[in-house]
Amino acid sequence: MSISKHIDPEVLIREGRDKRHAHHHLFGGDPSRVSHPYNARYGTESIPKFKIPSKGISAEAAYQLIHDELDLDGAPSLNLASFVNTWMPEPAQKLMMENLSKNLIDQDEYPMTQNIHMRCISILASLWHAPSSHQAIGTATTGSSEAIQLGGLAMKRLWQERRKAEGKSIHEPGPNIVMGANAQVALEKFARYFEVECRLVPVSVESKYRLNPKRAMEYVDENTIGVYVILGSTYTGHYEPVKEMADLLDEYEARTGHSVPIHVDAASGGFVAPFASPKLEWDFRIPRVVSINTSGHKFGLAYVGVGWIIWREKQYLPKDLIFELHYLGSVEYSFSLNFSRPAHPIIAQYFNLIHLGSAGYRAIALADLKNARLLSRALERTGWYTVLSDIHRLKSDGLLAKAVVSIDEENAEVYEDGLPVVSFRFSDDFRQKYPEIEQRWIQVLLRARGWIVPNYELPPELESIQILRVVVREHVVETFVDRLLADIVEITEDLINRSSSSHALDTLGQHHSRRTDHSKLGRMEQGSGSQPSGTYARQC
Repeated sequence: MSISKHIDPEVLIREGRDKRHAHHHLFGGDPSRVSHPYNARYGTESIPKFKIPSKGISAEAAYQLIHDELDLDGAPSLNLASFVNTWMPEPAQKLMMENLSKNLIDQDEYPMTQNIHMRCISILASLWHAPSSHQAIGTATTGSSEAIQLGGLAMKRLWQERRKAEGKSIHEPGPNIVMGANAQVALEKFARYFEVECRLVPVSVESKYRLNPKRAMEYVDENTIGVYVILGSTYTGHYEPVKEMADLLDEYEARTGHSVPIHVDAASGGFVAPFASPKLEWDFRIPRVVSINTSGHKFGLAYVGVGWIIWREKQYLPKDLIFELHYLGSVEYSFSLNFSRPAHPIIAQYFNLIHLGSAGYRAIALADLKNARLLSRALERTGWYTVLSDIHRLKSDGLLAKAVVSIDEENAEVYEDGLPVVSFRFSDDFRQKYPEIEQRWIQVLLRARGWIVPNYELPPELESIQILRVVVREHVVETFVDRLLADIVEITEDLINRSSSSHALDTLGQHHSRRTDHSKLGRMEQGSGSQPSGTYARQC
């Protein structure tokens, strides 16, 4: 039994402090207060943790106090759980610092910033093959989550307008939206927050852990406002088959007269597929795709805080969702959930677009995929792991070509399309030989070495399968992969060779997060939220 379940370390620290006179406050001692790291040096007082101090401290002291506390965070470069970009070149950071105070919504005050915003929209519309980049309409968002809400709202409002025009009820039985059970939680949030029935299509091994279009059609009816199709599943990185889904919806419309649009959630794939898989049809080349979102702060390579949504034409963004504003010095238009919004993330995105260009984005995407293939093959060759993602596997036509002549194995287009993501689990043979070893221990022991590699269950109907997942971002180069693989191999070998470790690791794996004075601060108690329905609700 873990001793940490019975002893509170903070109580021990509080009781172990030197006892002071009641009038002595110079160096703290109260657990509800924060002591400056250099209190003794400068003779400063501690400050309250959870109340605004009556008297402030110098800017330099405030910086040092917060800086030193944040040193306890993990290293972003070792966080392989996240899709979010963590590095930009110094000139980009300089631009962002120069524009930190600008509010994007104030178009009259910052017209050039608004011009840059519109250029980004036109560039993305062109990149995603909109019929006319000048006719497409879009906006920057805080991230893909906001963009997904806007895409869903537009489809819901268009469905309502059609129903009213046909003299039909918009309340009984009400609207629904269809998506795979592998959907990121933001998609389900739209349904719950905006009162749309969420129809989750179960995924399977046969469907490659993603939406099965034929099975999805079983969930579509005249009240379906649209289908969310994901270009890059957060579980395994697989692209969902947008073209196949569109073809089936075309047949459905021809048969029933009901038109069901597609919104593509390209949060990650929107900045990968156009460069690494230019022949893949997933975007506005498909007429049924009415809107697309992406995250500029993922493979768009900007810092966190910018997403995008583009509609193929203005007709797909109902006027009822556009607000005309008159109080900031000119007539302006807004169709986002946020009003005020920092301008510097949009400026950072534009910096990347003109700094990298198509060639730069392609080079980075291909390098990411190459390193993901390297890690995938190396893991499988241990015999201990099975890789569920497919970006290291040749397409069927590639296998045929390889049987006839040698092929260029560095050509990403001969492999299955997908994100540079490596999802893996213990192989069946390993599990049979070492049933006492739990896969979650790999996550815990990697974390002890600084790596953040999540272990979690697949969606409903596959929840008995746990996977580990690595997102290969720009900084994850071959030497990085080599070190990560060495640690995975060393940890796995150690678990195999030391049977006695299983008991210690079981205790380690069962440990609870240490309770601190922050534990209940503004946090929900266990059970406060609704039960999970299977959508990906972890860090991404």
